[in-house]
This record gives sequence, structure tokens and C-alpha cells, in this order.
Amino acid sequence: MKLSELSPVAGSTHVNKRKGRGTGTGNGKTAGRGHKGQKARSGGKVRIGFEGGQMPLARRVPKRGFNNIFAKPLTAVNLSQLEIFEDGAVVDAAALLERGVIANCKYGLKVLARGELNKKLTVKAAAFSESAKAKIEQAGGKAEVV
Repeated sequence: MKLSELSPVAGSTHVNKRKGRGTGTGNGKTAGRGHKGQKARSGGKVRIGFEGGQMPLARRVPKRGFNNIFAKPLTAVNLSQLEIFEDGAVVDAAALLERGVIANCKYGLKVLARGELNKKLTVKAAAFSESAKAKIEQAGGKAEVV
């Protein structure tokens, strides 16, 4: 095999369409743009969300409350998910990621109280719900805010 004999795998490449090069190509004359109208013109495009002058959906739907665009959402973990750890273990975001309990923890961890906890665990998280903190301490563990 020589370098000059190499060719791409069949089907991996294709020839680009040459628009506006005569009627024999199937893409001549109007070049696939149809006849007249905004989309046939050069630079003729409709902006995102424009509905032909009708009131756009984004403006028709009522808005409620406040949406904080700078919010950094915490990853939630329930107490029932912490049962996989051994008695006396230190549970933090790294340990949860390692065990596959959570997929990612971009901004921090919040422990919620769903389920029961029967082990003494030292849980390190950015936030705890009041009832989760109480359950951890009732089981003999520690809830540390990091």
C-alpha cells in the first residue's frame, strides 16, 4: 500500500451542491429558494421568535415570580442515598461522585431528609435541611457545613 493509493471510506465524503449553476443541475435558476418572498432575498431571514407579526409565544405566556439568572443550584442528595456508606465514613461530594450516587456537583451539595439514616456518618456539604441535620445527629453522626 502506497500513500497515493489511499482513499476515504465509501460514504464518508460527499460532493457539495453547487447552487445556481444552470437548470441541468437541479439547483439552477432560483437555487432552491423558490419564487420571491422574504426567504428568497439575500439577507432575508426571520429573527428567532418572530411569528409574522402575531404576538410571539414568549410574550403571550404570562411570567410569574423572579428568576435569578445568577443562581448556582446545589446538587440535592437524600439521606436514603447515604445508606450505602459504611458506619463511621466521611461523606462528601467526592465520595458521592466516586460511588456514582451523583453525576456531577458543580456548585455544592445539599442534603435533604427523605429516607432514614441508621449509621454514624460525618457528612460534609454546603447546606442541610433542618430535618436532615436532625436525623444525622440523631443517628450519632455529624453534619458539617463546608
